[in-house]
Amino acid sequence: MPHLEAVNTLPTRADVWNVSNAHCRAHYQLLAEAEPDLLCRALNLFALQCLTPQQVNVQRMDDLMSIDIIMDGLSWHRAQLIADKLRNLISVCSVALQPADTTWDEPAQAAG
Repeated sequence: MPHLEAVNTLPTRADVWNVSNAHCRAHYQLLAEAEPDLLCRALNLFALQCLTPQQVNVQRMDDLMSIDIIMDGLSWHRAQLIADKLRNLISVCSVALQPADTTWDEPAQAAG
């Protein structure tokens, strides 16, 4: 029987669409209706691809939820595909994607 390990780190998943694409650090900013299962549904899109976010910040503002996700090790193309999948989730109002060089300043804010 194998020994149990607390953390089993998998290698970074290769970008099968284009292995020569440079990897980047992506910053996703989501604004959505505050639904109990929304955070699980959003993070599941990363988990299904064996990806673990570097940072996650969530704030609830009345009926809205602001979610910031920093993800390392993605090609820009792959980051955009995940952003498109996030946009298709029920109750997501908007998704902004940008390189995460200097972006962790403020969470997404509701226009108003």
